[in-house]
Amino acid sequence: MNHDITEGKWKQLKGHIKEKWADLTDDEIGQAQANNERFIGAIQERYGIAKDEAERQFYELKNKLS
Repeated sequence: MNHDITEGKWKQLKGHIKEKWADLTDDEIGQAQANNERFIGAIQERYGIAKDEAERQFYELKNKLS
């Protein structure tokens, strides 16, 4: 996959993340690109949900865009 396609997919995912988890900061959202586990931890912390649920929600959203 070339860089332009990857960058476009990231921008789509980032937009959907902002819609679903509006309370997250841009820095926390940026973690999704670099490290899924840290991003899932941010979802857990910000929304007070279990790790399994945060993972489920994140990967469900990510898979919708694939």
